[in-house]
Amino acid sequence: MVIREVILLRHAHADPAAPGEEDRTRSLSARGIAEAEAVGAWLKAQRAQPDRVLCSPAERTRETLQQVLAVTGYSDLRIEPRIYEASPVTLIRVLDDHADAERVLLAGHNPGLEDLVALLADGASDAGRGLPPGAVVWLRLREPGRLEPGSAEVLHFWWP
Repeated sequence: MVIREVILLRHAHADPAAPGEEDRTRSLSARGIAEAEAVGAWLKAQRAQPDRVLCSPAERTRETLQQVLAVTGYSDLRIEPRIYEASPVTLIRVLDDHADAERVLLAGHNPGLEDLVALLADGASDAGRGLPPGAVVWLRLREPGRLEPGSAEVLHFWWP
């Protein structure tokens, strides 16, 4: 198998950091929990069953996926430390390391996700158009397994 589709998910809205709190430990807000549930319902309606789910170690991203996966029923969640604060190049390396899956769902953060979409779909990482919290971008690779600039088409761009 090789990667044919990549589903990117930006974490839902999170509470602001409390004084002295690390960014990684920020939790979802009530709004973010509702957004994550809506993402799960949308993915389930689209029959977006991934072969693999990769997640940033940040609390808000893990909480987003917990809500999503509770709705979709998928349970194989893998924490991938490199996703946190990752550049598009790092995200491509992460995906390359999971090339044995056909459809990968990767949950992470901006600006890395937005820049990755722009790079894969438009061929330039400075062509980002915004990716709101809870947004899903579903990409299909024109040539399976080829994660290079301009190698993907956007099938869906959705947010709650």
